[in-house]
Amino acid sequence: MSVDLADINIVKSVLARHGFAFSKSLGQNFLIDSSVCPRMADAAATDKSYGVLEVGPGIGVLTSELSKRAKKVVSVELDKRLLPVLHETLCDCNNVEIVNDDILKLDLKKLISEKLDDCSEVTVCANLPYYITSPVIMKLLSEQLPLKKIVVMVQKEAADRFCAEVGGKNSGAVTVGVNYYADARLLFPVPRESFIPSPKVDSAVIELTLLDGKRVTPKSEKVFFNTVKAAFSMRRKTAVNGLSGGLCISKEAAAAAIERAGLSPTVRAEKLSMEELSRLSDEIGKELK
Repeated sequence: MSVDLADINIVKSVLARHGFAFSKSLGQNFLIDSSVCPRMADAAATDKSYGVLEVGPGIGVLTSELSKRAKKVVSVELDKRLLPVLHETLCDCNNVEIVNDDILKLDLKKLISEKLDDCSEVTVCANLPYYITSPVIMKLLSEQLPLKKIVVMVQKEAADRFCAEVGGKNSGAVTVGVNYYADARLLFPVPRESFIPSPKVDSAVIELTLLDGKRVTPKSEKVFFNTVKAAFSMRRKTAVNGLSGGLCISKEAAAAAIERAGLSPTVRAEKLSMEELSRLSDEIGKELK
């Protein structure tokens, strides 16, 4: 018999029955809002032939909604204590498979090939612990996985950075990283009361649609991302300072690279476009040889 996951009292009783206690170290805040989960599932599984890779199913509220809309759902859960809970809450979801593993250590290309290969498209849907938001998203984007899009719940402040315009007020290293691989847009805000236990901040759902190619083509991706990381490392200072300190090159070398890239010597990283950052990284590459 299925469990009414929209009833908070039933959810609490299920967790209590399994002796489950929330782990602060794992950043566990389970999504229980019955109005939010269908909207996330609608965004992730727009066709019944889709396969969905879910990260962090929690107690299965979102998983259940995905199951109704997708051909198959593969949910990766790190905490083995949740396996019996999910076995109970998802007992009627025959197209759901739970994988007990660490998403950051998994070979995702192999996982998708083995478990979702018969789906027309593969998307990701996740309610990520705040402390691993950026590492998980960048792993999903950078590993050249056969993904159509990523629908993910993140902290509101992080959502603003992910969806910011490169070169705009909220632009940061993660903004550049996301925009290198995908188009990002904010779907809707989610209040902190939508979770158990309630976090101290509000959240938002964002959608990352992967590009067919790359937005820019630097000579070296490694140098590009190292340049971006260094340039944004000192937000209140000029790019010269960040590049010098972050890449262990002299300020003179950093300034020379900035000049060759056709940029102002006093420019700050947050004002640079993707094309300008790509040009700068190509010139920085010459200083690293």
